[in-house]
Amino acid sequence: MSAVTLQDDEDTFKILIATDIHLGYLEKDPVRGNDTFVTFNEILEHAQKNEVDFVLLGGDLFHENKPSRKTIHTCLESLRKYCMGDRPVRFEVLSDQAVNFQFSKFPWVNYQDENLNISMPIFSIHGNHDDPTGVDALCALDILSCAGLLNHFGRSTSVEKIDISPILLRKGRTNIALYGLGAIPDERLYRMFVNKQVTMLRPKEDEDSWFNLFVIHQNRSKHGATNYIPEQFLDDFINLVVWGHEHECKITPAQNEQQHFYVTQPGSSVVTSLSPGEAVKKHIGLLRVKGKKMKMQKIALETVRTFYMDDVVLADHPELFNPDNPGVTHTIQTFCREKIEMMLDNAERERLGNPRQPEKPLIRLRVDYTGGFEPFIVHRFSQKYMDRVANPKDIIHFFRHREQKEKNDSDLNFGKLFSRPASEGVTLRVEDLVKQYFQTAEKKVQLSLLTERGMGEAVQEFVDKEEKDAIEELVKFQLEKTQRFLKERHIDAEEEKIDEEVRKFRESRRKNMEEEDEEVREAMTRARAHRPKDVVPDSASSDEEPMDIEMKASGDSDDDIPTTLSRGRGRGRARGARGQNSTARGSSRRGRGSTSQGSSASSRAYKSVPDKNLSIMDAFRSLKPEPSQSTSKFFSEEIIDDELDLEESHISLSSKRNQRFSAMSSFSKRGSQSQTSRGVDFESDEDDPFKTTATSRRKK
Repeated sequence: MSAVTLQDDEDTFKILIATDIHLGYLEKDPVRGNDTFVTFNEILEHAQKNEVDFVLLGGDLFHENKPSRKTIHTCLESLRKYCMGDRPVRFEVLSDQAVNFQFSKFPWVNYQDENLNISMPIFSIHGNHDDPTGVDALCALDILSCAGLLNHFGRSTSVEKIDISPILLRKGRTNIALYGLGAIPDERLYRMFVNKQVTMLRPKEDEDSWFNLFVIHQNRSKHGATNYIPEQFLDDFINLVVWGHEHECKITPAQNEQQHFYVTQPGSSVVTSLSPGEAVKKHIGLLRVKGKKMKMQKIALETVRTFYMDDVVLADHPELFNPDNPGVTHTIQTFCREKIEMMLDNAERERLGNPRQPEKPLIRLRVDYTGGFEPFIVHRFSQKYMDRVANPKDIIHFFRHREQKEKNDSDLNFGKLFSRPASEGVTLRVEDLVKQYFQTAEKKVQLSLLTERGMGEAVQEFVDKEEKDAIEELVKFQLEKTQRFLKERHIDAEEEKIDEEVRKFRESRRKNMEEEDEEVREAMTRARAHRPKDVVPDSASSDEEPMDIEMKASGDSDDDIPTTLSRGRGRGRARGARGQNSTARGSSRRGRGSTSQGSSASSRAYKSVPDKNLSIMDAFRSLKPEPSQSTSKFFSEEIIDDELDLEESHISLSSKRNQRFSAMSSFSKRGSQSQTSRGVDFESDEDDPFKTTATSRRKK
């Protein structure tokens, strides 16, 4: 079987793939502050050098939900430098762009805008770090999209059903259906997949002639029962999945044995955590697609700061360390110093071969002191490396494995959860702690009105988004709802009857997870909507403050924020509903068809709630017996919220037929059951991991 080669011609798509760039990470750090910006420029340099058709980003372009002005300015500077020019764009968009970019005020691909001169388009979905949030459900990518420097796609605001409509691209005789899905809370998306509420739309005509490329930003590794997205959930007509959010670089496409598609995981472009997955060499991918064939070329990033990690278990060296020896601590320090010197020597040798690499490396030595040993003072130890490493304060990490005791569900040890090292893969979340606390607490402190899940979501909003009114608004909202329920039931003002009805009402809400999700979103919307109006924000703001509409002279007090301003950062949530109706755009090089846009806004009238915190009995007795007014629902969505050489993997995907595309204007909802039989062939160089893979045939 002859080797498959893809030449750069008029029928070949060249796509540069990268994910999790995290612009602005540690931007205030004097040593590592510019790392993300330098690496982003290198990525765009590779794209320009290889004359790619477009750049595809898999989410988390920014590290913060509200990037600082420095981060926004540096990003705009890079995009304008590398993406604008006179080089013609040689592919066209065939799908209805009013559907693909329906949340944009300019619903068409940026290179077709007659007012812009784009030579290298960028398509990107949002991640969990830079997802839409606030009343208008905007994110930093929307700023870039409005400026015409980036095409933000793959956004979904529905919590009931998701229809993923592809961007249909054609270059010569090659057709690509580009699917994208921005970050959604893993638990909710998992539930929607299970309930068959996620549909990937396919073209009606010649559906087997398309190369189907899907970009997703979710947990790939299992962090809990439903806190990830199994690959088996995705449709099997997909040819290649670009998986974002996971930071370990696994750029070489790996085949899913059950679904028979391929998954590439580019990983992060910068080290954001001192974990083993981040120590893997960083790469981006140059994907070539011709017909149904593809080839992935790995490109090593040269400007990424070197990161070396090593583990030491003191108990494994009884000949060196004796816990009963008074001088054992000094011996441990000497041993750790020797280990660090070895890692520094390795980092220096690697840097000499790459002058573009930053001078100071990242070093992490994890020391397991189980067995009666005592850790030494890290700050004093790290003083000697202040000028040699980029992370002197956390160069040493002490941890201790604890013996596993018999599991007792009624006895929750929070100290044990916090003390587990990162190597054990324990993911501890705020909402989990809240739920576990109330479930194991004494009866007198357990929740009687609110649910553990709702309170956990409110606490997470308070922590992640600094939404200081989240808990208060949730309590008020639940109190109002319970009061209306009791009034509709015409319960007499007797404490025993009221307590019984409240308990029943709470249990019914706990069983209906969708209704509970909607309650939390309603409460969070109110927390954002009810802003003090009597304070005018100062226009002065420091350059170190995050870039946002809200500008304050000092502090982060909510009292200084106007009613109309949006909030949120980190793992944000998108709230609010907005509809737009635009006519289809033409697919000319620079032309623009007529476009009509409409927007509608829905509002909700809320009954006033006393500022004083009332008990159930007090609030119930204070109500008048007149019927409550009906309120209109405000539907919204919450989006939460993370080989050193140039190898080439040649992957040939042969279809049943390869016909030239005929004009189309509609899609059919076809799942994986409608797929026709197709084969998969591999050919590569001698280092190709797919060399020994045989041809597989899949039938309908």
